[in-house]
Amino acid sequence: MDIKTLIQSTSVEKRVSDAVNKAHAVQDKLNAMVSFIEPSEQLKTLESKSKDCPFYGVPIVLKDLVNMKDTRTTGSSGILDNYISPYDATITKKLKDAGAIIIGKSSCDTFGMGGTNMTAWTGPVANPYDLSRMSGGSSGGSAVLVATGVVPMAIGTDTGDSIRKPASFNHIVGFKPTYGRISRYGVIPYASSLDHVGVFTGNVKDAALSLEVLAGRDDHDMTSSYLPVEKYSDLCIGDLKGKRIGIIQNVIDSIHNPETLNQFKELCQKLESRGAVISSIRLNEDLMHAFLPTYYIIANAEATANHSNLDSLRFGVLKEGQTMDESMILSRTAGFGKLLKKRFVIGSYALFTENQEEVFRKAQKVRRLIVEDVKRVLDNVDVIMAPASGQGAPKFDDASADQLSKEYLIAENYMALANFSGYPSITVPMGMVDGLPVGVNLTAYAHHDAKLLDIAYGIEKTTGIFNVIKEVTQ
Repeated sequence: MDIKTLIQSTSVEKRVSDAVNKAHAVQDKLNAMVSFIEPSEQLKTLESKSKDCPFYGVPIVLKDLVNMKDTRTTGSSGILDNYISPYDATITKKLKDAGAIIIGKSSCDTFGMGGTNMTAWTGPVANPYDLSRMSGGSSGGSAVLVATGVVPMAIGTDTGDSIRKPASFNHIVGFKPTYGRISRYGVIPYASSLDHVGVFTGNVKDAALSLEVLAGRDDHDMTSSYLPVEKYSDLCIGDLKGKRIGIIQNVIDSIHNPETLNQFKELCQKLESRGAVISSIRLNEDLMHAFLPTYYIIANAEATANHSNLDSLRFGVLKEGQTMDESMILSRTAGFGKLLKKRFVIGSYALFTENQEEVFRKAQKVRRLIVEDVKRVLDNVDVIMAPASGQGAPKFDDASADQLSKEYLIAENYMALANFSGYPSITVPMGMVDGLPVGVNLTAYAHHDAKLLDIAYGIEKTTGIFNVIKEVTQ
């Protein structure tokens, strides 16, 4: 059910209580929530708001990186397990102003650093289509809460593909807009030049409506855009006639699963029958192989700088030592997981004075080449498109992926191109492959969010896959 229909068809009390009850009911199996927020005060405040508010009484969930005053914001970490937010993030305020009722904080990979949602301090998040499989990360908690119908919209963040990959694994829409379109003030950062705030929804129009609520200039975030906010949902027409869609052939050539390729081929044929102009494009193969190492260097260097204040001396969980340095070491040792420590080591190495030119600066130069290459292909098409993943969600204990293979380096990591460039990108459901969901991803030029959403809506109308609710039965 879309958000507008939900508002019209149920009472506020019913939709909020249903969401809270269902969130509790699926928690044991999915482990998607870090903390629940008692909604009574928000409901009381709602009484003074207009019923025309776009999210009037709509239950939603924040990723556990987003500050909300007087609630826990842990970043799914151990070191911030006791942290209580003293203020609202800009997006939290916008959601409250729009009438949303925030019922909790969803699990994520610690500080958004991961692609599995297996590193959260509260444990892994399960995929509702197969509880032995991962949700995808880092925004996996938000993804599964939308996929199971707990909430119609949930906030995520995306630094490499952390909204768009979980959306693929959970048969829902995952959208990250142009860099700077949504303020990040009050959102715990991972890598500032790559981080985007975005949303999970059951359909494209709800993603467009969410952008209308969340977008806009914020002087607290100097990277936020001054461009006016459009009526994105009204601009979703879905007419694909004449729309130019470039298929990323490098990704297609890297996927081994024949069913994924068959489904994608069938989708392209259906889009052509609706008037879309499909062509094959190629990105620079050498640069595509460099996506992952370039991302690791830049993201982890920025993360190391961003989280240097996590010493537990001013806030966070403190482990007492004989000296200030010992307390800091003990607190970080206890409060950081293994993967987090690994990423901070990589980031610190890249930032050492003697390494900056050969490691960090070189990665920045490669990033610029990647962005120029993406711009080159987008000069000739409206969007570029490929399967969001070569297959469905991996099992928790699956260690079979060859991380040096072309399939892994390209097919499973190419969506970082939209973070390097800051371009808007969206994943929508494509179909089921071997009994598991797989999505298709589209990316457009900067600030062409309306065009991207319109084409995505056209694809949604073509597949007929939207507002799918997966009941947890295993």
